[in-house]
Amino acid sequence: MEFIVDGLNGILWNYVLIYGLLGAGIFFTIRLGALQFLHFGEMLRVITSAPRTDRRGITPFQALTVSLASRVGTGNLAGVAVALSLGGPGAIFWMWMVALVGMATAYSESTLAQLYKITTKSGDFRGGPAFYISKGLNAPWAGVLFSICLILSFGLIFVAVQSNSIAEALSGAFGLEKLWVGAGVAVIAAIVIFGGIKAIARVAEIVVPFMAGGYLLIAVVVMVLNFSEVPGLLWLIVSSALGLQEAAGGVAGGVMAAMLNGIKRGLFSNEAGMGSAPNIAAVATPSPHHPSSQGMVQAFGCFVDTILVCTATALMILLSGALAGGEATGMQLTQNALDVHLGPTGTYFIAVAIIFFAFTSILGNYSYAENAMVFLGLEGRVAMTILRSGCLAMVVWGSVQTVATVFNFADAAMGLMAVINITAILLLSGTVYRLTKDYFDQRKSGKEPTFILENFDGKPKGISKNIWNETDDVSAT
Repeated sequence: MEFIVDGLNGILWNYVLIYGLLGAGIFFTIRLGALQFLHFGEMLRVITSAPRTDRRGITPFQALTVSLASRVGTGNLAGVAVALSLGGPGAIFWMWMVALVGMATAYSESTLAQLYKITTKSGDFRGGPAFYISKGLNAPWAGVLFSICLILSFGLIFVAVQSNSIAEALSGAFGLEKLWVGAGVAVIAAIVIFGGIKAIARVAEIVVPFMAGGYLLIAVVVMVLNFSEVPGLLWLIVSSALGLQEAAGGVAGGVMAAMLNGIKRGLFSNEAGMGSAPNIAAVATPSPHHPSSQGMVQAFGCFVDTILVCTATALMILLSGALAGGEATGMQLTQNALDVHLGPTGTYFIAVAIIFFAFTSILGNYSYAENAMVFLGLEGRVAMTILRSGCLAMVVWGSVQTVATVFNFADAAMGLMAVINITAILLLSGTVYRLTKDYFDQRKSGKEPTFILENFDGKPKGISKNIWNETDDVSAT
């Protein structure tokens, strides 16, 4: 089994997904007219002008923070350090490139998730890739396979990975027993996840801005204190990526190493095209009342994750000189960098950052699995209790175990998810294009974009008329 899983991961992550995710990003960037660049201001306007309350879903800002809770995890600390160690400063440039084109992919998948969402028996919005795969492509079997992979990877195994990071951080910084750390995290997580997606959203909209804002603030302070060196480091990142100078940091392979490692870490960090964030995008009540508005919210989430948070980590490492100072990699390299900038306080800062980043990832990852359960028809109290209990059990288990084969299996499941999702959004790209055109045509005519299915060109099948033929302000309470 280990041989099979490792072989599948090698094919998926070294070939299929590298080219598939990057290619999809470039394709959507071109087809949508570089939307993420020309309409970046619209992304900000949608997020800042959305109402604070909603009736059947969660707010656009809450959807953004939940997706960031999942995206912004330990990979933003350890993953960036790995990219620098293996690919040198140039790897960060390629992370930027992947994120910038990935914003178009993130927009497309979340727009489709909004379009094909449903209203549950309890009156809540649910949706995601499984729904647009099943309804838009008439392939319910693929939706079932996607949902199973999502539950196994995000709902169970990845929460164990994040729990392990928290246990390692608290054990190393404060000498706490890992099992008790896992039990404590499970108890706190239980209080939130047993309240469902709306409870997770309420927690995320408070914790995530505090978490990301605090981390970025420390990075800004470090850059201000070393301001004279920052322009040179930015040039080092660009020049190393383009082969304009020798590879830095003892990295072998030069430009190719920078490109491959930057692309890999960038794809894993921002999750654009993976089919994860659309699950929470579908739950939001969009404002304006148009699928494209929530697509723009999630595209901005991709920008925050990589362009802001990952870049902050990279610059703090490069400014410290820790990259060229030893054999440390991963989280230890990030730790060493913060020790240079903050002294002994750096150890505790990283420990606290890991706790916040990993804990919010647990909540975000679980929320995706809950949507998959709804698609599978398992939205009853018993089924949801089993999922939540399984998630919490994995939190405790993950705090004391590191079983590589199990984690590799999760990577394989996520890779299969991504292949299914990329195929689906490419096949539905015509719908994405028409939705985008409809949105901006209304903007140009001075109207507040409102999507009415009966007026939409093509009238795709499988879309809820109850949701998308409304003309009233559904975002009001």
